[in-house]
Amino acid sequence: MVTTEEIGGVGLFASLDPTQREQLSRAAADVSLVAGEYAAHEREEPALFAVLEGRIEPVRLVDGIERVLGERQPGDVFGEVPIVLGTVFPVGFRAAEASRVMRIEAPDYHALAAVVPDVAKEVGRLAAHRMGGSRGLQGLAAEPPPPRAIVVGHRWDASCSELRRFLDRNQVTFKWFTPDTPDAAERWGGSLPPEADLPAIRVVDGKTVIRPRLRRVAELLGLGTEPLAAEYDVVVVGAGPAGLAAAVYGASEGLKTIVVEREAPGGQAGASARIENYLGFPSGVSGYELASRALQQARRLGAEILVTRSILRLDTATRQLHLDGGDILRARTIILACGVAWRSLAIDGFDRLAGKGISYGAARSEARNAHGLDIHIVGAGNSAGQAAMFFSTHARSVTILCRGDRLDKSMSRYLVDQIATRPNIRTRVRTVVAAVHGDASLEAIDVHNSGTGKTTRLESGGLFIFIGADAETSWLPPDIALDHDGFVLTGSDMRATGRWRLDRDPYLLETSVPGIFACGDVRYGPVKRVAAAVGEGSMAIAFVHQYLRDAGGPDGKPRAEPAAEGSVRQRPVAALGD
Repeated sequence: MVTTEEIGGVGLFASLDPTQREQLSRAAADVSLVAGEYAAHEREEPALFAVLEGRIEPVRLVDGIERVLGERQPGDVFGEVPIVLGTVFPVGFRAAEASRVMRIEAPDYHALAAVVPDVAKEVGRLAAHRMGGSRGLQGLAAEPPPPRAIVVGHRWDASCSELRRFLDRNQVTFKWFTPDTPDAAERWGGSLPPEADLPAIRVVDGKTVIRPRLRRVAELLGLGTEPLAAEYDVVVVGAGPAGLAAAVYGASEGLKTIVVEREAPGGQAGASARIENYLGFPSGVSGYELASRALQQARRLGAEILVTRSILRLDTATRQLHLDGGDILRARTIILACGVAWRSLAIDGFDRLAGKGISYGAARSEARNAHGLDIHIVGAGNSAGQAAMFFSTHARSVTILCRGDRLDKSMSRYLVDQIATRPNIRTRVRTVVAAVHGDASLEAIDVHNSGTGKTTRLESGGLFIFIGADAETSWLPPDIALDHDGFVLTGSDMRATGRWRLDRDPYLLETSVPGIFACGDVRYGPVKRVAAAVGEGSMAIAFVHQYLRDAGGPDGKPRAEPAAEGSVRQRPVAALGD
């Protein structure tokens, strides 16, 4: 416990009388930290801290790189900015060495400030000092994050588009310019690579790669591409919301967990401009931010995340996964969260113009590139609606091409209402794309109205496809039961096919191979919502625990489960906490 003498050693509380110190000692939490442990994470709820022993560092995560912004010594306080403004912590506070701090919750601080106004004045002064100046929050806000990479390439070069999308999806800050930009050589820092060598990328340490493969880019930027071990308790295939949720819950509950992702974390949800109906975010949250937070959380809890790696083969008998590049992972359990891919349109010219004005889905950077253009979006689901709202802040006009007779048949009401408020968003119902035109890039599209039978040509600066979804399951072995569309069958749906061979019932998310589970969009019949995917990812870990306990540990003895918020016995689920 924190003593009154220790409270008196904190300059902010030196003026408190013995009774007030005693009251504060009863309210304050005594927190011991090992080196590297956080007293408060970035975006955590407000509280006031005082350093009693050791040293605390303010840390901010910029582009996945931690920046140390100063230090707090014994007698110093931190948390004054969020406690004064009633906001979350703008930076994290981490122990640089073994440390001890006292934590005062916001209600206890305000009760003290009401009795001792001088404390409130001093905390306000400290907060103003922290926010001002070049090293304060104002300086941080004014200082743009340094780019981790510089890209030069042509706007309508498909390989350059793929590179920019990869960097954006992996949350890497970069600068991009075309070789005909007036100050291109100055931006590049020397002579530009020849045309035949574009696109080219220069990473923060000065290393340059021409016509780069995405895995090489990932390696240069320090993104995980190689597994650290050969065997894991859980191998999660796919890093969308379901896969990241499984990684968070698995790692936090002591399972040795690795996630294998072929492109970038976030899945289709990671490209959503705004998710308005996700619980706990009253102002909405972008798919980018949601994926970023989940990724940070999974890594902090100890999960490995591999990107640019694909699984070529799964041996269900030995639980071995063969990765491209020759690596083999052994898994006690496997969670399939590999999601779905946007369905392609079988129209002449689409493949030729892919990446040159035609895209499946959309990354954040695409909106800026659409400035002043007439954009067309194919689809009438929530992803299409969110993209339309995002593009409307940059494009001259956005036209939604809807095959049905109205949007609200497949789009959430809140999105339909929001779209109605944007004067530069239009909707063409009963309309499909009939043809695309352009030489070096997309120039125009032909759209056909099934109601009138007329075909119209429209100038287009960009066509973005958000229709349907095909399961990414072609790599799975025949042992795993699929429905006629390629989605993975689990639980009772799978058992109805006669493919289940054990006496016990399959778990709700278990496939036809015991110990292999599926969750998220790749599973047959799930609710197509981010929250549902997250719930299934966490639920899959509960079933993994049950399976491992029943199967026993490597020595044949039952494997002990960690304390959990809920328990799962068989189908159905008994209780699952969040």
